[in-house]
Amino acid sequence: MRSSLQSLWRANLLFYLGLFLHCGEARVNTEAPTGPLYRVVGSPLSLSCNVSGFTSASSQKEFEYRVQRPGNTRMENIGSTRDPDFGYSSYKMRMGEKEITLTHVSPNSVSFEITSLKKSDQGEYECSVVNPDYIYDGTYTAVTSVKVIDNSLSVSSPASTSLSYNEGDAYTSTCQASSNTVQHTHLSLSWFLQKDGEETAQPIISLDRYFTLSPGPGFEWRYQAGLISLEKVGEATYKLKMAQLQLSDRGRVFCRAQEWIQDPDRSWYSITQKDTEKTTLQVIAREVVPDTSSLAVRVSVQSTSLQVGQKLSISCNVNTQNAEGEFFSVAWFRGGVELARIGPTGVLSVGHEYRVREEELRVGRISDKDFDLRLQPVIIEDQGEYLCRAWPQKRGQDGAFTQGVAQDSSPQRISISATESGLLLEMQNDTRVNENDALKLMCKVHGYTGQLSVTWLRKSADTSSALFTTVISLSQEGVVAKAEEFESWKIIATRPATDTFTLELDGVTPSDSGVYQCAVSEWEKNRKTNSRSQTTRVTVTELSVNVNLISRESRVTVGNNVELICRVRAVQVPITVTWTLQRDASTIDNILTVYADGTISWSGDQHRYQLKVQKTKNEFIHYLLINGASHREKGRYQCGVTYNINKKSSSNWLAVQVQDPESKLVLTSAPPIKAHIDDDVELKCSVISEPSESSRYAVTWQLEQEAVSKVIVSSDQDAKVTFGPEIELSQRQRISVKRTKGPSFELSIRQAWISDSGSYSCEVVEWLQDPGGDWSSLLPVSKTTNLTVVDSERKLSISRKDGELNVSRSENFTVPCHITEQSSNKSEFQVTWFWGNKTENKQRAVFTAYRNATLHDWLKKGDQLRFGHPLPNQFSLTVLKPGPEDGGLYFCEVEEWIQSLSHGWRKVTKEQSGILTIYVHEDGNASAVSEPVCNARTWIWILVAFNICTLLVLLLLVLKICRSPVSEGKKSGKSLWTEQHPLNTTPSAKD
Repeated sequence: MRSSLQSLWRANLLFYLGLFLHCGEARVNTEAPTGPLYRVVGSPLSLSCNVSGFTSASSQKEFEYRVQRPGNTRMENIGSTRDPDFGYSSYKMRMGEKEITLTHVSPNSVSFEITSLKKSDQGEYECSVVNPDYIYDGTYTAVTSVKVIDNSLSVSSPASTSLSYNEGDAYTSTCQASSNTVQHTHLSLSWFLQKDGEETAQPIISLDRYFTLSPGPGFEWRYQAGLISLEKVGEATYKLKMAQLQLSDRGRVFCRAQEWIQDPDRSWYSITQKDTEKTTLQVIAREVVPDTSSLAVRVSVQSTSLQVGQKLSISCNVNTQNAEGEFFSVAWFRGGVELARIGPTGVLSVGHEYRVREEELRVGRISDKDFDLRLQPVIIEDQGEYLCRAWPQKRGQDGAFTQGVAQDSSPQRISISATESGLLLEMQNDTRVNENDALKLMCKVHGYTGQLSVTWLRKSADTSSALFTTVISLSQEGVVAKAEEFESWKIIATRPATDTFTLELDGVTPSDSGVYQCAVSEWEKNRKTNSRSQTTRVTVTELSVNVNLISRESRVTVGNNVELICRVRAVQVPITVTWTLQRDASTIDNILTVYADGTISWSGDQHRYQLKVQKTKNEFIHYLLINGASHREKGRYQCGVTYNINKKSSSNWLAVQVQDPESKLVLTSAPPIKAHIDDDVELKCSVISEPSESSRYAVTWQLEQEAVSKVIVSSDQDAKVTFGPEIELSQRQRISVKRTKGPSFELSIRQAWISDSGSYSCEVVEWLQDPGGDWSSLLPVSKTTNLTVVDSERKLSISRKDGELNVSRSENFTVPCHITEQSSNKSEFQVTWFWGNKTENKQRAVFTAYRNATLHDWLKKGDQLRFGHPLPNQFSLTVLKPGPEDGGLYFCEVEEWIQSLSHGWRKVTKEQSGILTIYVHEDGNASAVSEPVCNARTWIWILVAFNICTLLVLLLLVLKICRSPVSEGKKSGKSLWTEQHPLNTTPSAKD
């Protein structure tokens, strides 16, 4: 007892000591990515798990990962950083093959990865940290929901394995990309060129997920010159156009599409990508312009130091040994960016970045070999190294030019300083705005003296190689000019104050994110004297509508109500809510749609559903009530929200289980039944429980014999009777079923057989009709009755008393056969008399009376035999005028026959009578041994003597005379014959 108290005291001391040491420290917090994360089958999955708040931050923590699959109530162990045997066998196998890994990134974090997701990997992934401390304070688990969806991205291009072009020809490639993913996703598209001998492919041009174009490395100047472009045709068709192929374009060209989804942390993740088949592009070189080594290009400037607003003049001189008749293309570059280019025919093209300053650029051809570029006014950003690049061009017979090898001049450094005007701009560095809100940028101007104009420009924020594009401008006279590609934008440029310019854009989307530039120019006497620019980064946060579907009770009994609650949070725009029901894996039905203006469109059975909408400060709550649920309403429900015309957000799927009510069916229990062959048997089971108003019953009678069960007959809920497949036609004629009030169910078997014995089960299934009118069955209830069929009892009894009889040859004798007891009052009998000789000990059939009234004389005695049948149970055989050879042992044998439907007439028993011994003597010598017999002739003589001596003999003498003959034998009189039948000596067939 004392040791137990000491242990308890120590435990409490450790607890309070740990609690004291823990006071003031951060609680333990376990973090994992918030879900749901949508990933595609076959793609990798990477989950991070971090923990903080432990007393020892430097010690390595141990982590465990588990998963709960949809529809499964228990968690499955996957892996542990401390126990290699932690996971289930299927996961241990995958971890052994490095398909699943769990590795430490730091002492307080791990990375869980699946290299290739399976459909079955969908579920709730739980990361838990093993607590090494004595107390628990905080969160030690974090759950990430992972949804594994099918890959619906489709990418294709016209089949062409190899194409051949001449250098300078135009090339067009078409790519079709589309996706049917239910979740909200974006597509990006890129064309790649994999040059011969290189393992990696380089991008030619890309269209990102915000529909912003950017050229790949090495293709910038061709993109800026308009020689490379990407066009979208229709909903899913994209075209790459390359105006002038170069020898460096040789290789394999293909298109790659990527599908992006935004995770709950607002980061974009590429869930899948697909490439088209690669097309080998062969570019055949044209004849090279000769003598390019003699080409010399020199650059000259009027001044290398300029002030803002002044004019920059750069001259290019192209010198060859034979300049007459030669054609050239000349371009000016600053820091690798092309300003302008003049072609062999004098056509001018301005670089993409300088198109906004096209009016400030002047290019001219002074002579056959001198070219001049002027830029006014210059700004600070115009300083840097400038050079000229020249290409010899040779015109062919078809008029097309063949471009030779380029030659660059030496670079020339230009410095530009600010003027004394002190023009300065002020803008907010970063601007954040929510999707669908209005964007307003303000540009403050300081230190100006003249008139001001402003140009607003924009470029994508995704890539640094993207160039600024003019959006809208406001001249010094107040004239607004909107760029053609932004004509559809709801954009306004204003000057609310003399020192303030504003840009307003309504209803922004994430694609409007980027870097915006305010370029202000100062003017004097219609001459631009100074320019300044300032930029700000604009981030448009995509509107996130959080949709969650719950139910207080998602498992209900048929007929009960179900209430589904759809919570729509963070709503700042009008929304349309659609309720859907998925009954199976392939069918999704819309129930109803609630539009932003409050109208409702019903797709399902309107009478089955009710809708209620409630608005709170931060959310909309849509209630869907299912009145009297039936099996039709069983399935997975989802509420989806549509906003901003084409954006969608869907809730989780919520399964509603509609189950049948518990069966309350109670049947009577029948006692065992014992029957005889050919008896009619009735088996009965009755429902003694209270039935429902709509109850119907299906009944199946089964017979089990020697552990083998077979269906005898069944009656479905519509009372349609069907015999079991093993029941033969002869058996079906004896079996019937019926229903009576109660209800009771009866199985009748007429004229039972021995083979009908066994255990009979009455299985009753109750069918109920749900509110939707559909019928469903409850669990079956059965009762068993044992039936035993035995053979009929043999009750046939014949007099078995033996006797003897002495007769003379002239006297007839009768052998009787009396039946004293029988099995049935419907029995019929076959009687046969037998005779035997004592010396031979041999018995022979004498005469047979068949049950069908046919008689047969076995010994061919003809008229000597007479058959008698005075009563139903009495038979006799009389032998007329017997001879000594007719003496012997006589008895009868009786067979009892009973008729049944199953077996026809059948013999049920056979009995023999006692033996009657007959002695046949010559006339006058017969005497009865067994009892006195009276002779008729003696009586005649006595009568004559009595008449003669009446008068002469005294009464005493008469009495004496009478006593003496009586002792010699008096024959009994009455014969057993009551009817006589002529003999039929022809035997008849037995049944």
